[in-house]
Amino acid sequence: MLTFIGLGLYDEKDITVKGLEAVRRADIVYAEFYTSHLMGTSIEKMEELYGRKVTVLTREDVEQNTSWLSLAKEKNVVFLTGGDAMVATTHIDLRLRAIDMGIDTAIIHAPSISSAVSGLSGLQNYRFGKSTTIPFPYTRRDKTIISEAPYDTIKMNRRNNLHTLVFLDIDREKGFMRIGEAVSILMEMEERRGEGVLVNALAVGIARAGSDSPVAHADYLEKLKDYDFGRPLHTLIIPAQLHFIEAEALVKLCGAPQDIMK
Repeated sequence: MLTFIGLGLYDEKDITVKGLEAVRRADIVYAEFYTSHLMGTSIEKMEELYGRKVTVLTREDVEQNTSWLSLAKEKNVVFLTGGDAMVATTHIDLRLRAIDMGIDTAIIHAPSISSAVSGLSGLQNYRFGKSTTIPFPYTRRDKTIISEAPYDTIKMNRRNNLHTLVFLDIDREKGFMRIGEAVSILMEMEERRGEGVLVNALAVGIARAGSDSPVAHADYLEKLKDYDFGRPLHTLIIPAQLHFIEAEALVKLCGAPQDIMK
């Protein structure tokens, strides 16, 4: 049996009671933190609360190595992930591979940033379109490459009057992308494309969702770049046209400019 268990948003205590019970019953406990990361905890704190040893898998282990996965044919194996257990596509792929290997699977869900952003910002969850991720720029043949896929996703969503949830890259060497970096990349895309998608665009920054001190701040994109959101993890939202209740929520909950209510 392979059980996927979400760990929630911030620390080792975000796991559900059902998830904690499943971890304590498991023969082997694995975890991955390259798709998301719990900033308020450590492996040592998790092991202390869960009462089990936690083995952290790399991206290569999860996506290419099947030796650990094969153990679930005979043993009760748990696979821990930040947020909800099935938000990342790579986890769905892993579950399908397990099924192809004849392994029974189960899921225990947990809080996810996909739902938390609505509560923190006041934006209505059913009005979110396709999400996107801003990756760190990289160099190829002495040329800096910036993916324009996030710009295209935001453009499509705004055309359909839908909000865009923008995840920020996590890189083993470069660390955690911050909102200021993400905004700079988006503004560079706008300058390069010149399509006006992000001209005078409102944006909402979310930091440390699930912690005791989350930050949710809204402003026009070029001003948001200089706002101090503090420690990661950071997430960005590019809203569509606002319902009047959403506009009021952004002003009262996120300190957005009053003129968005006109």
